[in-house]
Amino acid sequence: MSEKHDNVSTASDPELAAQPQDKPEATHDHIEHFVGAAGGSRKLWAVQEAQGFKPDDGRLVVDPAEARVEYGEEIASRLKTNRKGTKILWPQPSDDPNDPQNWSPTKKNLQLLILTMASFVPDFCSGLGIAGLFSLAETFNTTTDEINNLTSNWSIFCLGPGGIAAVMLIKRYGRLPVLFWSQLIGLGFLIGCAVAPSLHTFAAMRILNAFFSTAPQCVGLWTVCDLFPFHLQARKLNTWTMGFIISPFVSPFLLGLMIPTQGWRNAYWVGVAYVALVVILIVFFMEETMYDRDVVPFPERPTTGLRYRIETLIGITGLKMAKYRCSWWESLSSWLDILWRPHAILIILYCAVVFGFSIGINVTNAVFTGSPPPLGYGFTAYGTSAIYATPIVAVIIGELVGRYLNDWIADRLIKRNSGVFLAEFRLWTCYIAMPFFIGGFVLLGAAFEKKLSVAAIVFGWGLAQFAVLINTVAVYSYLNNCFPTRQGEVSALINLARTLGGFAIPYYQVPYALSAGPLTVFGMEAGVGFGLFLVTVPVLQVYGARLRHNFSVKK
Repeated sequence: MSEKHDNVSTASDPELAAQPQDKPEATHDHIEHFVGAAGGSRKLWAVQEAQGFKPDDGRLVVDPAEARVEYGEEIASRLKTNRKGTKILWPQPSDDPNDPQNWSPTKKNLQLLILTMASFVPDFCSGLGIAGLFSLAETFNTTTDEINNLTSNWSIFCLGPGGIAAVMLIKRYGRLPVLFWSQLIGLGFLIGCAVAPSLHTFAAMRILNAFFSTAPQCVGLWTVCDLFPFHLQARKLNTWTMGFIISPFVSPFLLGLMIPTQGWRNAYWVGVAYVALVVILIVFFMEETMYDRDVVPFPERPTTGLRYRIETLIGITGLKMAKYRCSWWESLSSWLDILWRPHAILIILYCAVVFGFSIGINVTNAVFTGSPPPLGYGFTAYGTSAIYATPIVAVIIGELVGRYLNDWIADRLIKRNSGVFLAEFRLWTCYIAMPFFIGGFVLLGAAFEKKLSVAAIVFGWGLAQFAVLINTVAVYSYLNNCFPTRQGEVSALINLARTLGGFAIPYYQVPYALSAGPLTVFGMEAGVGFGLFLVTVPVLQVYGARLRHNFSVKK
């Protein structure tokens, strides 16, 4: 189905809708008319609740026919649908042409493209150190273990806290200024990596780069949900997620080939060029997608044109809007308000292990393939780099499969459930992913231990990464539907979970493999992942609705 038929724009001209315009008065045909009327609340969510159709967390009425049954004809007739009239749009677009839901498909997809490119940055930069692992050890007269422990592992760790800090600022000042400043500062520290005179300076620059550059990986879920209606979100999340899952493999694959002749510093300068390109795209094309949907009437823009663009980019507009948004205390503590809820912590722990093990593979596979026997294969730098094409292809295949798989499963389950969507529907794809996860890890461990052919490494690693993408999209989609007002916190917690999960893996994986064998190590990891799957996914599918009802987030 073409995207342009899936969302209704309230502007008659898509190009006109892309321009800043004054918000029109709400009409009797739309719910906004009731905001502030007859002494009612000035919060849109409260009016929706009073009118009897505010959707529950994790439950959405998608079929217009079911909406007439649940909400009554009067309310259902005011709900906006896609052009074919077959699906209700969630969130409901406002009458404001500046509402991102009303932007043209071209403008929406451009924002998604730039955000995906920005989300590519943190792990891509982290992967530069993996590509230059042996060259870095030679330059700084140390071992590969020292490079991993001092720089790689800690740079991965700082991706998590960096995301939490970014969400705190975004909730007050908006997405665009945080995105711009984080990437600009991260670019400065990446330049510091390229010119670092000592190992400790290099480690500090690499860690600070990771901390600041991770913001896009926490903005994506927010942005997708503000740009696209519910029935397109899983597909768009698949694209955005692919960006940061594939990124740590691209740098070892492409730049690892140039390091033997050009050196690791030149590889970092290539990374600098890419990040600079992302910063330029943000400056000229990225829009502020944070739309305060609950503030009605929406405050008029104090400035227009180029001045508005500059003020929004650097954060002046965000400072002016902060008084309409949450308090500092709420912005600092809101992520903790999600973490303690049982259905959140269960699926986050599951994601931490499954995704964390995949990060561990990325960090340690260079050691397994590049080290001489009996530990590794003794590949040259070119051979080690070439093997990283495997997860790249696997992630692309996962994106193509997931793009249609998520929609296919959701559509059929919605039809079977009388036109009502439940968040637990998103978890069915985990059942498809887990056999690939187990098979991939076991095959990879057997390949390293038995020194099987390179084909075994290719298939094992490919199966594992395919599973990770499918699993990750399912987790993002599930938590997004469970906590529809806390997408930023959800992104930050998943980002923290996956980085903490992967942070510890390189510390034990190589020594453990030397003593017990790679098959034991990877088999243990596959078993732990499967065990967590059994105690998480089926439990949430059985008790998820009750948990969502008892532990929902109150506005």
